[in-house]
Amino acid sequence: MAQATPFPKKHILILGGSYGGVATAHYVSKHIIPALPNPSSYQVILVSASTQAMCRPACPRALISDDMFPQDKLFVSITQQLKQYGSEMCRFVHGTATMVNHEKRSVSVKLSTGEEEEFGFHTLVIATGASTPSPLLGLNTDSTALREAWATFRKALPTAKSIVIAGGGPAGVEVAGELGEYLNGCAGWFESKLNSPKVDIMLITSGKEILPHLRPTIAQTAEGYLAKVGVTIIKNARVERLEPENTGLAIASLVTKATLSLSNGTTLSADLYIPATGAKPNTSFIPPSLLELDGRIKTNKQTLRVDAASHPRIYAIGDASSYARPAIHNIIAAIPILGANIKRDLLLDAGKPESEVGPESIFEEDLRETQLVPIGKSKGVGSAMGWRIPSWIVWMIKGRDYWLWTTAKLWSGRQ
Repeated sequence: MAQATPFPKKHILILGGSYGGVATAHYVSKHIIPALPNPSSYQVILVSASTQAMCRPACPRALISDDMFPQDKLFVSITQQLKQYGSEMCRFVHGTATMVNHEKRSVSVKLSTGEEEEFGFHTLVIATGASTPSPLLGLNTDSTALREAWATFRKALPTAKSIVIAGGGPAGVEVAGELGEYLNGCAGWFESKLNSPKVDIMLITSGKEILPHLRPTIAQTAEGYLAKVGVTIIKNARVERLEPENTGLAIASLVTKATLSLSNGTTLSADLYIPATGAKPNTSFIPPSLLELDGRIKTNKQTLRVDAASHPRIYAIGDASSYARPAIHNIIAAIPILGANIKRDLLLDAGKPESEVGPESIFEEDLRETQLVPIGKSKGVGSAMGWRIPSWIVWMIKGRDYWLWTTAKLWSGRQ
C-alpha cells in the first residue's frame, strides 16, 4: 500500500529576529502549539535578516569598544536559542521579507544566498522593528554590518576633536554621555560643568528640552550631567543642511567630516557626525493600505491584530506596529496578550467552540511616565510608572550594563 502523503504544515510565520520576533517564537512554540488539537501540523518559521539577536539599547556604550560588554552576551545566535524545539516545530530562515500579500496569505523573502522564496502562512506576526538613521545604533541589516560600523568609528575616535550628535531623545543623550565621559572624563564634585574638554561634543535638539518623554525637571538634571562630561546642548534647532549630505548615514560616510547648517542660523563643523533623530519602521514591504501615516502598521491597540488585512490571524508587535509607543517595556508587556490571542484564534480555527476558548485578551498601554536614561557609567535620570527614579537606581537597573542582565532569559525563552 502506498504511504499517505503527509498533510502540509500550517505555518506560523514570524518576521523579525529581535525582541518581538524572538519572544513570540518562544511563546508560540512553548505555550501555543502544544495546546492545539494536532500540534504536529503546525510549524513556526522565524525570518530574520540577522542570524544573531543583540541588546540594541547597549549600542551607545558598545560602539566605543568591545571591552565594554561580554560579546557572547551582547550578541546571541537565534538558531541556538530556538533549537530546543526541534526544526519540525520551529525553523529559522536567514533572509529579509520583501513583500507581504495578505490576500494570498504569502510573504516573499530574499534569502541570504540571494535567492527569492515565497512562504505561505496560516498565521503571520510582523515584528520587523525599526532602523536607526546611524548604522552605529542598531541591527539595521545584520551583526556583521554593525560590527563593521563600530570598527570604522573606533579608528576615527582618537583623532576626533569635534563631535555633533543630532537628536535629544534617549539615544542621542546616551551617546553624548558615553562619548563625553570616555573622551573628556568628568568634572569634579563642586564644578557644574567641565571646563576646556578635550573634545567638543554638541547635542542638537529641536525641542525646548532634551528627553521630551520626561518632565522638564528630569530633563534639566540630565542636562547638568551632560555638562559635567563636556557636552554642549543646542536647543530649538534642527539640522537643515548637511554637507556632504550622506554623512553619518552609511558605513562608507561614517567618519566623513561634515558641515551642518542649523535652523537657527548656526553653522557647525564636525569631525564626526552621529544622527540619532529617531528610527524608521521597517515596513517598506507592507502594502500601504495597512500602514499609518508614520509608516507603522495599523494595529488594533487592544488585541494586536491587523484588522485591516484581508484575512484573519495577522498580527503586529514592536516598533513596526502602531499599538503603543516604541519601547522595549511595551513589547515585553504585550507578548503574553499577543500570544493569548494567537492561541485563541488558532483554537477557534481548529474547531473549538468559543465557549471553550474564553474571551480575547486585551492590551492596555501603561501611559505613565516611564523611561530610564543612563548618562555615562555612573549617572542617569528617569522615571518609572510616574515615579522619579534617583540616579543610582537608574545606574543599577540600566546604566551598569544597558539591560544586558535581562536579555539571557528573553533570548532563551525563559522569561
